[in-house]
Amino acid sequence: MLSDKSRPIIKATLPLVGAHIQEISRRLYAHLFSTHPEFLDGIFNRGNQAQGTQQQALAGSVIAFAGALVNTPDRLPENLLARVAHKHASLGIAPDQYQVVHDNLMRAIADVLGESLTPEIAAAWDEVYWLMAYTLIHVEAGLYSARAVRPQTVWRQWEVEQKIRETDDVVTFVVKRVDDRLVKPSLPGQYVTVQMPLPDGTRQPRQYSLSRADNGEYRQFTVKRVHGAGKPEGQVSTLLYTQVNVGDVLTVSVPFGAVVLDDAAGRPMVFASAGIGITPMAGMLSHLAKAGSRLPIMLLHADHDEDSFALRGQILADIAALPDACTYLWYERGSNSRLPVNGVFPGEMDIAQVSLPDNATYHLCGPIPFMHEVRKALIEDGILPRDIQYEVFGPELWQADYE
Repeated sequence: MLSDKSRPIIKATLPLVGAHIQEISRRLYAHLFSTHPEFLDGIFNRGNQAQGTQQQALAGSVIAFAGALVNTPDRLPENLLARVAHKHASLGIAPDQYQVVHDNLMRAIADVLGESLTPEIAAAWDEVYWLMAYTLIHVEAGLYSARAVRPQTVWRQWEVEQKIRETDDVVTFVVKRVDDRLVKPSLPGQYVTVQMPLPDGTRQPRQYSLSRADNGEYRQFTVKRVHGAGKPEGQVSTLLYTQVNVGDVLTVSVPFGAVVLDDAAGRPMVFASAGIGITPMAGMLSHLAKAGSRLPIMLLHADHDEDSFALRGQILADIAALPDACTYLWYERGSNSRLPVNGVFPGEMDIAQVSLPDNATYHLCGPIPFMHEVRKALIEDGILPRDIQYEVFGPELWQADYE
C-alpha cells in the first residue's frame, strides 16, 4: 500500500506526470539502451520500440498502477499485473533487472520535470515504482517455481517437425524437444516466446499462442506474418514465415499466460475471437476435445472471409468431437461458406444474432476494439464481468484492464 506521506503527493502530481509520461518513457528507453545495450538483445521488441508502442505500454501501465494506488487502493489492476508478470516470465526477466529500469526511469523523470521534481515528489514516485516492481517480482517468482525453471533456464531448443500453411499469411509450426530435460505440458490458452536470431546477430522475442494441446514432447504454435495495410513488415514473423523450415531448431520459452481455460466449474463456455485471435481458442478447444468434454461449447469467430480463417480444419474437427458444441461465423466480405457450421453472418460480429447459453463463461481474443465491443455487449446483456476473460497480444496489455 502507498504510504500516507506519498499518497497526497501522487494524487497531486498524477496530472503532471501523466501529461509528460510519454516523453518520460521515451527518455527512459533512450537512457536504458545507451547504458545497457544488452537489453535490446533478446528482451525488448525492436518493432514496438520503433513504433513507440512499447513506450506507450510502459506509460499506460505506470499511470494505471499509480492511479489505482490513489483511487482504489483495495482493488489494484490485477489483470494488468498478471499479464505483465506472465510476459516477463516468458522473457526470463530477473529481479536485478528491475533496479536497472528504476535507475533509468528516475533519471528520465528528472530530465523531463526538471525543477518541478522536488525530493518529496521523487521519493513518492520512487515508492510507486517499487510497489509495482516488488508485486511483479513476487508473482514472477511463483511462475518460475510452478514451471520448475529459473529466469536463465526458461529457454529450450525445439526442432521444427512440421510447417503447415494455414492461410496466405498464417503458418503453424509443430516442434519437438531435442533434449532430455523434463517438459511440463502447457495449459490451455498459454503462449510461448520464440527468440529469433536476426541477420545483425541480435535476438528478437515474440509471443505466439499454443494452438493445440500438447504432452511436452511436441508443441504447436501459430504465426501470422505482419505486413501490408500500411503496417511495417514484422521482422520475426516474416523470418519465421519465409526462412524457418522443417529440421531447423528454434529457441522457445516454456509456456506462460494468465488467461487459461478452467472447465472445473462445469459451466457452458463461449469462445469469441477475431482474426488471429483464434489461436488461443484453438488451443482451448483442442484440450476440451482431448479430454472428452461434454460441456456445452459455443465458438463465435469473425474474419475477413473463409480463406482468412486460420486453423479452421483443426478447429472444426475438434468441435465435431465435442457432443454439445456449435459454431457461428461472421465474415466481413460476405456470408459464403462451405464449412459445416451452425450459421454464417455478413459483417462484424453481433452477438445479438445468436442465442447465448445460460450461466456461461466467456473467453475473448482479438483486436482491442473488437474485445471492447463484444465485452460491452455481453455486459449489457447481463453477463457479469467476472465471467469474461480476455487475452491480449503485444504491448497493448495495459489497455485491456478495464474491469
